[in-house]
Amino acid sequence: MRISLVGALCLVLLAPVAPGSAAVQDTPPPAAASAAQRVPALQATRQVTGLSNPWDVQSIGSGRLLISERDTGRLLLRENGNTRQVRFPSDRVWVSGETGLMSMEIDPGFGRTGRFYTCQGWLDAGGGHDIRVVAWRLNDAGTVARQVETLLSGLPTSTGRHGGCRLLVLRTGALLVGTGDAAIGTNPRDLRSLGGKTLRMNRMTGRPWPGNPFIDSDNRRKRYVHTYGHRNIQGLAQRRDGSLWNAEHGPGIQDEVNRLRNGGDYGWHPVPGYDENVPMTDHSLPGRQLGARWTSGPTPATSGAVFVRGTKWGAYEGSLAVACLQGSRVIFMKFDASGKMRWTRAPEALRQFGRLRSVTLAPNNDLLITSDNDTGDAIIRVSPR
Repeated sequence: MRISLVGALCLVLLAPVAPGSAAVQDTPPPAAASAAQRVPALQATRQVTGLSNPWDVQSIGSGRLLISERDTGRLLLRENGNTRQVRFPSDRVWVSGETGLMSMEIDPGFGRTGRFYTCQGWLDAGGGHDIRVVAWRLNDAGTVARQVETLLSGLPTSTGRHGGCRLLVLRTGALLVGTGDAAIGTNPRDLRSLGGKTLRMNRMTGRPWPGNPFIDSDNRRKRYVHTYGHRNIQGLAQRRDGSLWNAEHGPGIQDEVNRLRNGGDYGWHPVPGYDENVPMTDHSLPGRQLGARWTSGPTPATSGAVFVRGTKWGAYEGSLAVACLQGSRVIFMKFDASGKMRWTRAPEALRQFGRLRSVTLAPNNDLLITSDNDTGDAIIRVSPR
C-alpha cells in the first residue's frame, strides 16, 4: 500500500504544553522559504506483512531487519524480501499482558560481533519471572541467536501491566533502559526499585554507568538509576545535541514527552494504592520535579520515538517522531535548541495503519514503524517526497 499526500494539506494540529505553562495551540512552521523549511509529502509502504504484535524493528545492515514479536516471543529476520524465524529461546520469554519480547538495540560493533540486546519478560528454570536486559549474538548466517549474558535482571513485574521497556545505546557507549512501574505505586520514587526509571549501564559488562547520580550508593540497584518518577516508558531518543528524551504512557489525559536530566525526578507517585487521578508530574512532592516538554489531551498512548535525520525530511528534520498506539498516528514534535516546543504535526498519511508501536531509523534515514493491531500487522517504511 502506497500513500502520498501533500504534507501541507494533511497536517493535524495538536496542543502541546510548554514547560511551566498551560496548554497552548500549536503554530505552524514558517512559510517554506527554503528546502529546509518545506513540509514534504510522505509515502508509506508496508514492507513486511503477516506479523503478530511486532514490538520492535532494527536495521542490521545489508538491507536486513531484525524484528521482535511481543506475544509469540519470536525473533524474525527479514532478508531479500523473505521473513524467517531466528532460532531463539522463545519458550523462555515470559508473556503476560503488556510484557513479552519487547525492545531490541543493536550494538555499534554488530558488524563484527553480531551482538544485540533485548529487554524482555523472562521465565527462569524454577518457574519465576522478571523483566531483564539480555545480550545476544546473531550468527553470520542470521539463523541462530545465542545468549551471551544477562546484563541486568530483577526489573519488577506484577500482572505484566506497565512492563516498559525500551533500550538505547548512547553516543557515550552506555546502554540506557526505560522501564515501567509494573503498576505498583511505590516503584517510581523508590530508588531501590528498577521500575519507573531510566537506568544507565555499561553495555558490555552490565555494571552501573560511572556518571550515574547515585553511583556511590550502598544499594546496588540504586547505582543504576539515571532518572526516576516515571510511569511507563515506551520510547527513548537522543538528539543531535546529545540530549536524551523519553515518551511515556500516562493516565487518561497525560501522556508525556520529557527531556531527561541526570538524577531528575519526573513526579509520578500514584499512592496510596495505585491512584490514576494524581498528576503525571506532581509538583507537590518533596524536592524538585521536572515538567514535561509536551503533554497530551486525551491519551494517544505515545510509544516509540526517534529524532528524524536527513535534509530530505525538510521541515521535519530534527523533529522527534513519536508513534502512538491508541491514537493510531505518528506525531512529529519540533523543539528549539533550548528544548521548548515549537510545533507538532500528525500527517494523515500515517493514520492509515491502526495502532503504531515503535519507530526507528533505517540506514537511509527512512522511518521504520511497527503496527500493533493483533492481526494483519506490518513493518511500515516511511519516506518523504
